[in-house]
Amino acid sequence: MDLNSLKKQISDISSRSKHVFDAASSKPELDDIYRSFLGKKGEVNILLKSLGSLPQDKRKDAGLLLNKLKEELESLYTSTSQTLIALVNSERLAKDSVDVTLPGFQSYKGSLHPVSQTIKEISDFFERMGFDIETGPEAEIDYYNFEALNVPKDHPAKDMHDTFYLSNSGLLRTHTSPVQIRTMEKSEPPHRIICPGKVYRKDSDLTHTPMFHQIEGLVVEKDASFAQLKGLLNDFLEDFFGEKVELRFRPSYFPFTEPSAEADIRWKKNWLEVLGCGMVHPNVLEGVGVDTKEYSGFAFGLGVERMAMLKYDIPDLRAFFENDLRFLKQF
Repeated sequence: MDLNSLKKQISDISSRSKHVFDAASSKPELDDIYRSFLGKKGEVNILLKSLGSLPQDKRKDAGLLLNKLKEELESLYTSTSQTLIALVNSERLAKDSVDVTLPGFQSYKGSLHPVSQTIKEISDFFERMGFDIETGPEAEIDYYNFEALNVPKDHPAKDMHDTFYLSNSGLLRTHTSPVQIRTMEKSEPPHRIICPGKVYRKDSDLTHTPMFHQIEGLVVEKDASFAQLKGLLNDFLEDFFGEKVELRFRPSYFPFTEPSAEADIRWKKNWLEVLGCGMVHPNVLEGVGVDTKEYSGFAFGLGVERMAMLKYDIPDLRAFFENDLRFLKQF
């Protein structure tokens, strides 16, 4: 090959490329054309490989001509590619055009269910007080649900008409207290925990459902006292209701606390029970290996739905579970 022959081939490629690139109707077709000229096996690369057959003094001029051709083809590819992309975009816009005179779609924002909202509010307060949140299984065994909590074998709560028993000798937990036992078993005191979760009992009326939510709290540390318990619960109730509360404690009985009490607040000129509490029974602490000469503890428990009913003035507990959007949208 001589230089004149090379110049003729370069001129031919240049003139042909303009028509070929202009004829491309799609980006994939354009890319194929690009490869036919500038790909590894393209016409320009074949000419570049033939430079070695030219005389030494002609190679520089031939290389300049080929580089100029490459730049020309690259420029043609870029401009044609931009034209095709713009064409595709305009066709898509025309196809997907929006009639701005049509009415808009209304977007409804979701919100927390009032039960979830109440759990969060209660948990936030106790987390600020240094409590950790612990959870446990809803399907329990007798040991954690009753025995480890100092519940006698003949206690009425263990009767079939109160507890949901499972076919594998297990049961659905009747309170979240088993979480307290599991926590004390796996770690050393001191403990400051709350245990929110679902619990199950055979009961259903305006103020009771077979499944409801409970939050129980446990403090085990040196010198834990009933006075400390009363102060904590008073602070919690005032924070939850957003105002001063008149609080009283009535002696009560729970197998796992001694002494035990039920806490009432003054509500619409009457006293209303809101939670149960007490000092953790020594038998419970000793059962999980806590030295009762060094540590003492107190515990408390409340029903989440009951607290939500009071705060939001909801008369029927069943409203929480009926999924009526007219009710839920209020929250």
